[in-house]
Amino acid sequence: MEMNRSIQAFASLGHEGRLAVFRLLVRMTPKGARPTEIAEALGLKQNTLSHHLADLTASGLVKVERQGRSLFYSVDLEATEGLIGYLALDVGRARPDLMAPLYPPKKETIFMQDTDFDVIFICSGNSARSIFAEALLRDLGKGKFQAFSAGTRPNSELNPFALEVLKRNGHDISPLRAKHVSEFQKPGAIVMDFVFTVCDAAAAEECPPWPGQPITGHWGLPDPVKATGTDAEKALVFAQTYAALRRRIASFVELPFESLSRLSLQTKVDAIGTDATNAESA
Repeated sequence: MEMNRSIQAFASLGHEGRLAVFRLLVRMTPKGARPTEIAEALGLKQNTLSHHLADLTASGLVKVERQGRSLFYSVDLEATEGLIGYLALDVGRARPDLMAPLYPPKKETIFMQDTDFDVIFICSGNSARSIFAEALLRDLGKGKFQAFSAGTRPNSELNPFALEVLKRNGHDISPLRAKHVSEFQKPGAIVMDFVFTVCDAAAAEECPPWPGQPITGHWGLPDPVKATGTDAEKALVFAQTYAALRRRIASFVELPFESLSRLSLQTKVDAIGTDATNAESA
């Protein structure tokens, strides 16, 4: 990235509000987000957000795409990579003492050979979507995965419709419980290989960085708990959410982990989370 473009990008990120928007969009990658979703997640007024998005778009760090009647904003990963590279390699001259924190930890040297991956699914309530994902990966994982789930604001009890779907599909629900994400961020906690958010609210939460530099993915799905109508109609929404997660996790466990680089694996994880890959709307 040339100096003038870098200066503009750094200037854009030098404002607290714009930096917050950019960080949120990074966590929402590869999906974009509507302005209303961004404003709600960050508590910003629409006119204030419009200024931030215009500045970020002008800097090249964020791109916008129209889908139907809606505008979706997302991070331009190529431009962001260029900015980070400029800072590390040009400004920092690739000094090893500055670059060391960017190097993968020792676990990464055996990452692709490890047959036991630790995976956590995070949602806001940890009562349905993340619980579905935990049970699915546990039972579809062919012994290669240790699955967990947690919530940023967990409910005290699991949703009864979710439990019924799991029981009907042959999953053991006895080990499942709602947990706060902080349980997995204490000193000595398991170092995760993968961290997935399965709702937009969890992706928007400001959480401390996970140790070990895990692969992250946003597999957001609508909240079935918000379904309205008769019990039969609500149960159908829960069943559809379960089916969508089952497709994603079935694709995930079949990935050729031993032959994928970290970058290729991240790309695969992002692709699994897109509606186009899984035909959620079909």
